[in-house]
Amino acid sequence: MDKIKLSVGSLINFVMRSGDIDNSFRQNKRAEEGRKIHQKLQKEYGDYYISEVFLKNETIFDDIIFEVEGRADGIYHKGKEVLIDEIKSTTRNLEELKYNSNPLHWAQAKCYGYFYCVKNNLEKINIQLTYYQVDTDEIKKIYECFDFKDLKEFYYALLELYLDFSRRIIDFRKKRDEKIKILQFPYINYRPGQREMSVAVYNTIREKKVLLCEAATGIGKTMGTLFPAIKAIGEGELDKIFYLTARSTTKESANKAVYKLMDRGLLFKTVTLTAKEKICINTEVKCNPKDCPFAKGHFDRVNDAIIDLYENEDILHMENIVRYAKKHKVCPMEFQLDMAIYSDLVVCDYNYAFDPIIYLRRFFDDSMERFVFLVDESHNLIDRGRNMYSSEISTDILLQGINNLDDEDFRIKNPLNKLISLIEDFYELGNGKEYISYYLDDEITSQVIIIMRQMEKFLADKKDHPNYDKIMEVYFELSRFLKISDFYSESFATIVYKDEENIIFKIICLDTSKIFKSILNRAKSTIYFSATLSPVEFYGELLGAGDDYYHIRLNSPFNKDNLKVGICPISTRYLDREKNYDLIAQALMTFTKDYGNTMLFFPSYKFLQEVYNRYENIDKEILIQSSNMTEEDRDLFLRKFKHDSNITAFVVLGGVFSEGIDLVGDRLKNVAIVSVGLPGLSIERNLIKNYFDKKEGKGFEYAYIYPGMNKIAQAGGRVIRDKDDSGKVILIDDRFLKNPYNKLMPIQWSRRYILRSFKDIENI
Repeated sequence: MDKIKLSVGSLINFVMRSGDIDNSFRQNKRAEEGRKIHQKLQKEYGDYYISEVFLKNETIFDDIIFEVEGRADGIYHKGKEVLIDEIKSTTRNLEELKYNSNPLHWAQAKCYGYFYCVKNNLEKINIQLTYYQVDTDEIKKIYECFDFKDLKEFYYALLELYLDFSRRIIDFRKKRDEKIKILQFPYINYRPGQREMSVAVYNTIREKKVLLCEAATGIGKTMGTLFPAIKAIGEGELDKIFYLTARSTTKESANKAVYKLMDRGLLFKTVTLTAKEKICINTEVKCNPKDCPFAKGHFDRVNDAIIDLYENEDILHMENIVRYAKKHKVCPMEFQLDMAIYSDLVVCDYNYAFDPIIYLRRFFDDSMERFVFLVDESHNLIDRGRNMYSSEISTDILLQGINNLDDEDFRIKNPLNKLISLIEDFYELGNGKEYISYYLDDEITSQVIIIMRQMEKFLADKKDHPNYDKIMEVYFELSRFLKISDFYSESFATIVYKDEENIIFKIICLDTSKIFKSILNRAKSTIYFSATLSPVEFYGELLGAGDDYYHIRLNSPFNKDNLKVGICPISTRYLDREKNYDLIAQALMTFTKDYGNTMLFFPSYKFLQEVYNRYENIDKEILIQSSNMTEEDRDLFLRKFKHDSNITAFVVLGGVFSEGIDLVGDRLKNVAIVSVGLPGLSIERNLIKNYFDKKEGKGFEYAYIYPGMNKIAQAGGRVIRDKDDSGKVILIDDRFLKNPYNKLMPIQWSRRYILRSFKDIENI
């Protein structure tokens, strides 16, 4: 018998939602606040009250098995008395809330009531909505007793309304699985190492594990991960694939792989999530019914749009999403997120899975589906993760709030001024330097909560205020800070410092390993893959895999003789730079004498400029990376690299040209890398160093050496992109001859020449 699996939330949202999108602001719902409400109710009800109760039901309806599950906020059970409790936070006056104030809240609670009655053979059950007023800590309970017969009738009515779309989904998935079962690898042969990679991915998914796969350029990592994951869906091992990327170019690689498989017969629903700023079709990015005609009445029309697109398209890229959004007059941003629910593959940025503010709650908090994370270029996720879980409040942003409010808004202005005073007090503790601590003062977070609650009233009541958007910006900054503060633990630090006249109070995440471990638990399996994941112990730990993961390391499939690697032992240490700029410039002039395109990588813009000023150009086009390049500037820069051009490009190591670019063949012949790539010395890097000194005894390695050598490997990896490519990489720094730097080089660089003279550089 056919089966549909979904969550209570997904069922109710599809069947019952209506009206407008209004994201003028969203009330901040903190984990701490949720715990507070549960503790209050636990104390009231005693041990008979259980929080967060998982409930699941299987119902056969019209020859379809509907497997639906969810989590009730609380269940009170004493003797024969049972109460299903749904808890909602609100800033509204509790007197305004009546029985019919929110039908979706009741629908959710009634589903849980029905599930509990079925499981426990009850004829009736008590259901309660508990509204918690966040400003006053008051609670209002709206209570009713329901007969089992009425709950069953209500639930079956929901299924009836979902039935038609269910049949469409089932029909497509049957055809999809049949096609997957006979789907062949889309190329005549696997590349060397690619089959090993695919087998490892498939087995890791089956065994519900984490895999760290270090695979050199040319293995075919995208197809090597996607093909086995798609096969796993056809075999019933998975329901959905999330292909997570750091940049738009790798999103395109995933899509091209799927198109290739579709040419071989694959049926697959694929959506690529696009940022709101890019996909918005309104004149301004304002998601409310007053400013956007696509937000007004969106939920009244979106189901028709979903069914129409699902029936007629498999590739759900931005153009198709926008075309159908215009046809049905719905918001394309929300529409694409809905389509992701019904897609087999979701291609998106890391943020949608790992960022605590942006992540897809509709999947990860409220989904029954078994999915895999395929994390491309996963070496990038460590620093990206630290940024996701770090946040700051600046006195500038608080003054922006004060200056844009009216005089009568003293209920917000006064607490904003108090928060500025608190931040200044902490800065004073540093005696003119930065103040560092390893705890987060409750007075700061409490003051932020006070401000936000007052702001919520303002934002709800004064939507016509001329400075509304600027005040909302302050609200969102505080909201993010408060959300991040909930994660604060021994792996965080607090720093208060001055930037000109602006004082910044910052929470810094030093180690995301525990946070990432809990995120990986959402998925059935996770595949981390990159050309550079060494040392694997470092990446395994910081990416949340712990000790229980698989690891494979695959050599380059290309002829090793096609790449020559040389080490030029000139010191680039900070104290030696001034005296060695001329020598480095001369070495690079020697290296770039021959015809062909070359990239020269430098550790900073200042270093780049110093060498460029001493570099004497002979018949070459010189390109210089600027610090404020747009995406369009970057594309124009790369387009100049042609098969017959003769370019020397001065670029920054670790920047946009260090990875994720494919200049095949003569488009890039040679690369020179100046320095060992260590991140610049900073207070934050030193905090990371101190943390890992205590935890692992390897603080300098974790904070500086490993991230630096990853940048070296990525930059050098730009040269050989295809089997027919050939070229040279020279590394300018004497530390490359010593450990640990020497040991951390890619295995395909095993043959290295020492270049002790300009003649050696010429002859490499």
